[in-house]
Amino acid sequence: MDADAIVVGGGLAGLVAATEVAARGRRVYLLEQEPHLGGQAYWSFGGLFLVNSPEQRRLGIRDSLELAWQDWFGAAGFDREEDYWGRLFAQAYLDFAAGEKRAWLAALGVRFFPVVGWAERGGGLATGHGNSVPRFHIVWGTGPGLLQPFLRRARELEAKGFLKVFLRHRAEEVLVEGGKAVGVAGVVLEPDPAPRGAPSSRKPAGEFRYLAQAVVLATGGLGANLDLVRRFWPERMGKPPGRMLSGVPDHVDGSGLFLAERAGARLVNLDRMWHYPEGVENHTPIWSHHGIRILPGPSALWLDATGKRLSPPLFPGFDALETLRYLRNTGFDWSWFLLDLKTLAKEFALSGSEQNPDLTGKSWLHVVRNRLFGPAGPVRAFLERGKDFLMADDLSDLARKMDALAPGVLDPVRLEREVKARDRELLHPFCKDAQVQALQVFRRYPGDRFFRVAKPHPFLGGRGGPLVAVRLWTLTRKTLGGIQTDLKGRALTPQGEPLPGLFAAGEAAGFGGGGVHGYKALEGTFLGGCLFSGLLAGRGLAEGLE
Repeated sequence: MDADAIVVGGGLAGLVAATEVAARGRRVYLLEQEPHLGGQAYWSFGGLFLVNSPEQRRLGIRDSLELAWQDWFGAAGFDREEDYWGRLFAQAYLDFAAGEKRAWLAALGVRFFPVVGWAERGGGLATGHGNSVPRFHIVWGTGPGLLQPFLRRARELEAKGFLKVFLRHRAEEVLVEGGKAVGVAGVVLEPDPAPRGAPSSRKPAGEFRYLAQAVVLATGGLGANLDLVRRFWPERMGKPPGRMLSGVPDHVDGSGLFLAERAGARLVNLDRMWHYPEGVENHTPIWSHHGIRILPGPSALWLDATGKRLSPPLFPGFDALETLRYLRNTGFDWSWFLLDLKTLAKEFALSGSEQNPDLTGKSWLHVVRNRLFGPAGPVRAFLERGKDFLMADDLSDLARKMDALAPGVLDPVRLEREVKARDRELLHPFCKDAQVQALQVFRRYPGDRFFRVAKPHPFLGGRGGPLVAVRLWTLTRKTLGGIQTDLKGRALTPQGEPLPGLFAAGEAAGFGGGGVHGYKALEGTFLGGCLFSGLLAGRGLAEGLE
């Protein structure tokens, strides 16, 4: 036998599982097909969902496990037989997020930006989708900052001989004997100097076959495989877009999911996905169809392709999937943000570690300057170079530029009517506009007032500078379903029994149980799901080793 355990996938979940087992003195092989460890977590904004944290309390946010339960289950909408383990995972994860999660990370050296973000604000009933309070804790150092302690731990365990890392090893088969997973076989890919995230060579340079007592699959989802996204696109979301952008590198192709299925594991909930309707084409792409998500503040007018304003509560930052569902039924693949430059400077951020060099580089000076005197450099770069960003001094000129990108679709009369109607609501202290009312509530929170939400003002008249329109596309991101597991991370068969020797973690497992989020996520829960499911799989595997 080559090792006690083999972990396939060197992203966050795989690193957590591998180091958890190796730290107990067991021999672990960690296989990664790319030239680098870190996976998608490296590119992430580093947001983590925490409940009743010190950061929240310092900002006057009164959170509780009970409130988090209400929000999570209101968003998840569990309603299938396949949700049994996802529901149990959600309960366990909420206890983790309100309990040991922060202390565990702090002991590893993870620190947080002191202002807690308010993502997925919901906007409906208290028992429906959305975060009732801010819970989005940004890791100081973003995704790379969260990875760093686990990479350091991996190097230390490798030096001690408990962990062995194999890069450019692509698993193509889980070896099963007598109904038990006993190893992994695949190809060794040729060396490739491609930079991190860029498509890498798939030319084989050899083969491998490794045996172990147990195998963990932490191979990610299918967000870069647009054919699979369309294949599993849920009917409830309308027709899949003709044009989509990819929010993840090419290697996130879904192959690990079907590796598990061929070995006898059950795949569930693949029609549950987390894609964003606020994607813009990257002016400097790294991977295929590379898109970036705008992290919008709540003030921009959201318009469909014709210029019609979206109905409440479909405002920026409120309910990503409900907005996407609505837009997929308009008959067009794009929509628009409309705002002025002053609002954009305060409210626009971009998702990803590379789009936030201030936070990623841990520079307080740049963080304060960008948040108070924006727009930040990466946002300015999109204003100057992004195909989807338009700017004009008056609305008629902006409408002409919008029409030039898609001739004959935009109705300029409707556009003018929508913008003027919104502006009239700001001419007195009373209004019926739900978005304007929400802005007034959000600005009671210091984190929004000082860092995130511009003071409401009319867009027309030049008070806020030039007008800006941004064309938005569907951006693929996360697979919410996957390999069904129990709370020990053991992969389950279609009969609901553990498949001996096979475990799964991270996005490949629907972030736990085959779908811990149900239909919708509250944000900050993808990295957290990788941490938690990787930890449970590592502990469960170590417990079962001979």
